[in-house]
Amino acid sequence: MTERKAILLIMDGLSDRPVSDLGDKTPLEYAQTPAMDAAAARGVCGLMDPIAPGCVAGSDTAHLALLGLNPYEIYSGRGPFEAAGIDMEVQPGDVAFRVNFSTVDDDLRVVDRRAGRITEGTHELAQALNGLEIDGVKCYFKESVAHRAALVLRGEGLGANVSDVDPHEVGAKIWEAKGADEASQRTAEVVNKFVRKSHEILREHPVNKKRQAEGKLPANIALPRGAGLAPHIGQSFDERFGLKSACIVETGLIRGIGVYLKMDIIDVEGATGGLDSDVMATAKAVVQALDDHNFVLCNIKGPDVAGHDQDAMAKVQMIERIDQAVRYITDNVPSDTYLVLTADHSTPIEVGDHSGDPVPLVIDGPGVRVDEVTQFNERAVTAGGLLRVRGTDLMLMLTNLMGVQHKFGA
Repeated sequence: MTERKAILLIMDGLSDRPVSDLGDKTPLEYAQTPAMDAAAARGVCGLMDPIAPGCVAGSDTAHLALLGLNPYEIYSGRGPFEAAGIDMEVQPGDVAFRVNFSTVDDDLRVVDRRAGRITEGTHELAQALNGLEIDGVKCYFKESVAHRAALVLRGEGLGANVSDVDPHEVGAKIWEAKGADEASQRTAEVVNKFVRKSHEILREHPVNKKRQAEGKLPANIALPRGAGLAPHIGQSFDERFGLKSACIVETGLIRGIGVYLKMDIIDVEGATGGLDSDVMATAKAVVQALDDHNFVLCNIKGPDVAGHDQDAMAKVQMIERIDQAVRYITDNVPSDTYLVLTADHSTPIEVGDHSGDPVPLVIDGPGVRVDEVTQFNERAVTAGGLLRVRGTDLMLMLTNLMGVQHKFGA
């Protein structure tokens, strides 16, 4: 283990565009962030394209890139990571999906893609779907955080080149899954039957009857998306970079990436992945993890949630809470610890979804070429010494500073 240690803190969906209600500032510019600004003043800053300029990155593909992998080579779909993140087994030949518990009307039009951001009763709902068998294919289903779940299909002759059922739009009727080849079409037919069966079962489930009696939206359908086969990662993260790593994240998706990379997974009670998440508990876990690891990946989901909700003030408040966590971390780790602050993608308030806008980046720690930047936000960092880099460059820059990278060439 090296003497110098590093923390990569990814604030999910942090980056944004100017918001008129915030005086044409981004939420990050509007928020009071003294700890992040102090890191910017001590460090070297720049803009980062998580995958490539203008590429609208998913959280999964972006994290793969930020961890030094080429998502174009290994990414096969979100589902396997989502499943692994909640400790589901994805065997060779299985097809895995990320799933939303959603609300639809009687015509199967989407009322709410997240079923009112359901937080209770999802285990009971998942158990009602787990173990279904359709056309000789076993359906394994498990709940994740809030409205999220995962589906693993196991059977002969399945393919993963399958379109989504989730139309990604309120008011739209759910789509029929379609396969691009014979094996994938078999999978699509099973998926379509599973979705309709899920509606039959869930709309009558006691959990949903209770929700409706309380004036809440029922989670009356399961909508799969992001089909994929188990990816071939090759070397573990630690083998690739000569580190001993820990993964402290709030969502099953990113936890699943940590599982595939064979990082040590540390779960934090109260880290819900929502706007109510206990970010200080996460910060304390990060500090503690440095006792026996020299690299900690940390993801905090809240800014992305607020961005999807198009709630500018909720995003501002979440950023300010994260800043307090950053202060705790910097006050409680050795002074020669590298702290990287960035995002995996932008989730602009005006868009309500991911965009291809670049994200701010600062590397704070010994030996960096400190620049003139004194604020951590989208516009201020453009004057930084890192200029504009890609996400796949980040681990090379960091391991160079940490002194663990091997020389390329003589």
